Amino acid sequence: MNKKITMYPTMDEVEMASHIQLCKWNKFLVSPGEGAVGTSQFNEVLLKEAKIIDRIMERLDGMGGFTPEISKMIGW
Repeated sequence: MNKKITMYPTMDEVEMASHIQLCKWNKFLVSPGEGAVGTSQFNEVLLKEAKIIDRIMERLDGMGGFTPEISKMIGW
C-alpha cells in the first residue's frame, strides 16, 4: 500500500514530470494546505499548493488522464 505524499513538487518539477509521475501525485498528494493546518502560513501554503495541483491536473488531462493500466502500475 502506498502512503500519502506530503511534500508538494515545485512547479518546475510538475512541468518536467512524466505521465506516470503526474498520476502518482494526483493519487497520493495530500490535499492543498493540509501540511500547514494550524499554522500562520496556512493561507499562503494553501494557495501555492492549489496552483500546483491545478497544473498537475491540467497536464494530466492533456496526457490522457488516469488510465486503468497506470492505476494498476502505481497501486493503491
